[in-house]
Amino acid sequence: MKPEQHQTPPAARPGKAKNDSPKFGRLLIVLILAVFIITVVTFVSQAWYS
Repeated sequence: MKPEQHQTPPAARPGKAKNDSPKFGRLLIVLILAVFIITVVTFVSQAWYS
């Protein structure tokens, strides 16, 4: 048997892009939640003081 047959293909190896994508997704969710909270606070304060 050739040793090349037992190696992991490049697509299955854990790479930098695979490790960074959950962090990017989590960051995106946090940013969307922050914008949503700021929007809610803005509308609530506008309704409260008007």
